[in-house]
Amino acid sequence: MTCTFQSVGRLPRLAAFVLALVLSAHAQHPHSRIITLTTSDARIEVSTDNHAPRLVSLAGAGAFVWRNRQQETLPSSVFINGLTTSVTWQLSLRLGSADAHRVAFVYESAQPHLRLRWQWEARAGFGPLEHSIVVENLSDQEVWLPLIDSLRLDWQVPTGEELRNFYVEKGADTPSDRGAHLEPVPEGYRWMGRSSTYAHPIAGEQREIIPIEFVYSTSGDHAGWYAGIEFSGRTRVELARNDSGIQSQLGLNEEWGPFKTRLPPGGNFETPKVFVGAFAGQVDDAGNQLRPWVRAVLGSPATWGNPQYPLMVNNSWGSGMQVDEALALRMIADSRELGLEMFHLDAGWFRGVGDWYPDPKKFPHGLAVIADAAHREGLRFGMWIDWSQAGVDMTPGALNAHDASVRDWLTDDVDLDWKPEEFKGQTIDLGVPAARDYAAKELKRIVDDDHLDMLEHDGYLVAEGCTREDHPHAAPIRSTLRRTHDAGFEFVLGSNSTDVSYHAVRSYYSIYEQLRREHPGLLFEICNDGGRMMDFGSAAHGDYFSITDTYDPLSNRRAFYDASYAFPPAMLESYVEQWPSPTLPSFLYMLRSGMMGWMSIMLDTTAWSPEQHQAASRAFSTYKALLRPLIRDGRLYHISPRPDGTHWDGVEYWDPDTRRGVVFAFRGSIKDEPEHYFVLAGLDPQKSYNLHFEDATAADWKIRGVELVTSGVRVHLDQPLSSELVFIEEVETSH
Repeated sequence: MTCTFQSVGRLPRLAAFVLALVLSAHAQHPHSRIITLTTSDARIEVSTDNHAPRLVSLAGAGAFVWRNRQQETLPSSVFINGLTTSVTWQLSLRLGSADAHRVAFVYESAQPHLRLRWQWEARAGFGPLEHSIVVENLSDQEVWLPLIDSLRLDWQVPTGEELRNFYVEKGADTPSDRGAHLEPVPEGYRWMGRSSTYAHPIAGEQREIIPIEFVYSTSGDHAGWYAGIEFSGRTRVELARNDSGIQSQLGLNEEWGPFKTRLPPGGNFETPKVFVGAFAGQVDDAGNQLRPWVRAVLGSPATWGNPQYPLMVNNSWGSGMQVDEALALRMIADSRELGLEMFHLDAGWFRGVGDWYPDPKKFPHGLAVIADAAHREGLRFGMWIDWSQAGVDMTPGALNAHDASVRDWLTDDVDLDWKPEEFKGQTIDLGVPAARDYAAKELKRIVDDDHLDMLEHDGYLVAEGCTREDHPHAAPIRSTLRRTHDAGFEFVLGSNSTDVSYHAVRSYYSIYEQLRREHPGLLFEICNDGGRMMDFGSAAHGDYFSITDTYDPLSNRRAFYDASYAFPPAMLESYVEQWPSPTLPSFLYMLRSGMMGWMSIMLDTTAWSPEQHQAASRAFSTYKALLRPLIRDGRLYHISPRPDGTHWDGVEYWDPDTRRGVVFAFRGSIKDEPEHYFVLAGLDPQKSYNLHFEDATAADWKIRGVELVTSGVRVHLDQPLSSELVFIEEVETSH
C-alpha cells in the first residue's frame, strides 16, 4: 500500500496517530509500509520496520524510477567514558509524524537513552526533497557519536546501462583549466568530491567541488538524479558502480581520522542536511529545476523580494589598502554618475587585524559619515571585514592573539614575535561559546555603528582544524596534526578537523541567523578569498558569493560557467578588475565578462576616458533595465563549451513568462574566427522571434524558433576578444 498524505498543518499528535495507523495496519506486510512525498519534479517513497528506515525509491516527472537497495544503517554503538557501548534502536510510532510536506520516523535506544529522528521534507511544491538525521541525548551522561552519513544510496541499475557523472569545481584562488567535469561511470568507477570551509588548491591534487553531483543515463530521456549537501564544513560526495548498481554516499568527511563528536546530556547532533532531486534531459534541465529551488527555499525572502537584486557595485579594492575618506567620497560621487547602486568599502579601512575600528588617520570622521554620504546619493553601503581573525593590536576592543582569554580561543598557539599579515591574522575557533558570543556582539556593533547595508566576510572564517583539547570539538590525535600555509593563513589539520569545522560552522550559521533577525534587510557577501566556501549551507545564510579570487575576463567567465550549474546567477558575483582594453569593444568585453550575474567594479572608474565612462553608464543602464530581470528570473543555458579564451563562448537566458531572453556572446583570441553560430535552448520551434544586437553588429531581424534551436543565431564580431548582447523576444502570433 502507498499512502500519500494530503493534509497540511495537522497537529503532531494527530499526524503521529495517522502514521501509526498506516504502519500498524500493515504489520503483516512489511514491504507495503510505504509513505510517499512528492513535488512537481520528484517523488520519493520511504518505509520503515522496527529497527531501521529506508528510502525505497526516487522518481521524476517521467516513468523512470530509481530503486534503492540500501536500508538506512543506524549507529550500532557509541562511546561512553572511552568505551564502546552497543545501541539497539526501536521504532516509536507515538513520536513519528507525517503530512503532505514531511515525514519523520523516530527511533529510541533505552540504554543509553538516545532518540533518533530520520526525516524527509518538501519545502517547496517543486524541485528536490531534503533529508536529515537528528540524534538527541536524553541520558544524564556524555555520549560520543561516530560518523553518521547524511545519505546512502544503492540504486539498482541494469548491467551495461551507460551513466554519466557531472560535477563542478569551486573557483577558489583561480579557476582551473577544466572546472566542469563530465565523466562516464562504467563498472568499477569510484569517485569522491570533497568540500571544506576553506578550499586551498594544491598543484597536482584534485580540487574541491561545489558539493553536488548530477548523475544520469545516456539512453532514452536521460533520466537522472542530483544530490547536494547544505553544509559548509568538511564534507564529501562519493560515487561508485559495480555490476548491479550504483552507490552514492553524502555527508561529513572523516579522511583525516575516525570522526567522533561529543553529545552532552540534553544535546543534539544533526547530520548535514542533503537534498535529492530527479530530472530528465541535460544537466541544464536539472539546473533550471534546482536554481529556482535554491532561491525559494534557501534564499532570503527579503533579498529576493527586492527587485534591485542583484546590485551593481563599486568596490574600493581597485586602490587596495590605500583607501581613505577622500577616495571613498570620490567613488561614491562617481558611482552615482555611472548609475551604480552600492559603494563597497574593501580592506584597508581598519586600525589593524582584529581591531575592527576605522583608522583615524584614513577616516578621521569615522565610517558612519561615509555610509550616510552613500545613502544621500541613493546608494547602499557595504563593508569588508575578516571578523574571525585575531591580531596584535592592544587598543581597547581589539582581538589580541596574546591576550590570555583570546589565546584560549585560537586554533593554535602563536609565537611571542608573531605578527599578522596586512589583513589576515590567526583564526579563532567559533565553536567555543565565548568566541561565538564575542563575534556576534562585535558584528552587531559594526553593523549598527557603521550603518551597514551589506557585510562581506572574507578570509579564513571557519577553522578546519584545532590543536586544543578543551574546546567543544574532539581533541586531536597529536600524531596526525599537520600545519600548512596558504594565502596568508596558517592551517592546522588533524584527526579532529571534521568535528572542529562542524561546531564552528554551526556557530557561523547562528551568528548570521541572529544578524538576519536583527537586520532583516542586511545583505551578506560570502567571499573567503574568492570562491573558497561555495556551498549550499552558505547559500542558505548569505546572499551572494564572490566566485573567484582572479578577476580577469576569462577567469570571471570560467568561474561563472562552473558555479551557475548549481547556484542562481544572481548569487554569483564577478569582480571586474583593470584589464588591457585599448578599444571600446575590448572595454565592453571586460565589463560584460563580469555582468552575467552580480557585478562588482573593482577599478578606478575616475580614470576612464569620457568615451569609456559613457559606454559604461549605458551598459549599466542596460543591465538594470534588461539584463537583471533575466538574471533574476530567467532560465540559464550553457550554449557553448567552457570558456578557454581562444574560441567563442556564451550563455543564454530565457524567461518563458515574459518570453524574452538574451545571449551573452564572447569572441576568443583566434584571428580567423570572426563569426559563430550559437544553438539556443528553451525556445518554441513553432514560434518566431525578434533578435536585437545591442552593439549593432548586425541588423535586427525576425527568425523562426526552429532555426534558432537547430542552426542557431549567427554572431559576427570583427575584433578578437570582443562581445555582443543578442536580445530575443517572442513575436506575438496574429490571428
